[in-house]
Amino acid sequence: MNPQAGELGGSRQSKRLLLIWSGAALTVALLGCNRVEPVPAGTSSASAAAAPRVLKLAFVTNNASEFWRIAAAGIKKYEREGKVQVDVKMPPTGTAAEQIEILENLSSQGYDAIAVSPIAPKDEVPVLNKVAAKSKLITFDSDSPGSNRLVYIGTNNYEAGKALGAEIVKRLPNGGKLAVFVGSLAADNAQQRLKGIEEVVLPAHIEIVDKREDNVDRAKARSNVEDIMNAHRDLNLVVGLYSYNGPAIAAAIEALGKQGKVKAAVFDEEDGTLAGIAADTIDCTVVQKPFLFGYLSSKWMHELVTKPEATLALIPSSRTIDTGVEVIDKANVAEFKQRLAEMKR
Repeated sequence: MNPQAGELGGSRQSKRLLLIWSGAALTVALLGCNRVEPVPAGTSSASAAAAPRVLKLAFVTNNASEFWRIAAAGIKKYEREGKVQVDVKMPPTGTAAEQIEILENLSSQGYDAIAVSPIAPKDEVPVLNKVAAKSKLITFDSDSPGSNRLVYIGTNNYEAGKALGAEIVKRLPNGGKLAVFVGSLAADNAQQRLKGIEEVVLPAHIEIVDKREDNVDRAKARSNVEDIMNAHRDLNLVVGLYSYNGPAIAAAIEALGKQGKVKAAVFDEEDGTLAGIAADTIDCTVVQKPFLFGYLSSKWMHELVTKPEATLALIPSSRTIDTGVEVIDKANVAEFKQRLAEMKR
């Protein structure tokens, strides 16, 4: 609109201004917070065209676990630093179908960059490549190396598995029997963690007598543990590969009165896991760095869009950025909980 249209008369100008502001308000309501800035009356069309385009960035998890609250804190930190908005999307029940629908919707909406933790990395390659054709695509937490993703940010899950395996051997120095529990063994992160564990425990005469999937069903996660402990009376230790498996294992051990009789070694830092360590129900957990998942994914997405050539040149030849792990046990759980609370603020 020409801002010097005063000669059209006060009444007509007022109506036009009303229409402009109404349209701008409707656009904001439809597209969401921070998506567009309305053009004030008196701003030339040239000035409006020169305004920076608001980027559309998305962070897609593999479930709606408490684990992702820590990643969200990392995202918020980068949002403040980078002056961007990152939309967090979580598959409600953690199925690949839900995640695929989210990815297809984001792609159709013209997102500039998308970070995702693939639930079924091999099966999702077609949709991931479809997304990568339109958006800058990166993976975190669970990788899909067969896809056209640009970089993976997160734990080297094989090395994390070896770290947990070493803790298991410490607790079963004379060998023994263990069972493994996980949401899905199809996920790359679960496969790599288990592979790392096996490499360390099998030579130490520790046998894996069963592996159970729960498909991210928390009730089933607990019942699986109870079923296996009842079926294997000589079981020495249980392993949880996903974040919610720790609390499920702690609850099952307590319900069956197996505290001190069956040991537990798990992953991640859900409240129930840390409480289990403090109560001597869980022996240890290997924690990742989900805060960095959120922070670094946001930063890389932003810079891949705004400085593509320079940022692509920074990607390591391995196309992975390892955020590392830490072992938490009774000796350091209190200090870790304090650090965790500060990160969630």
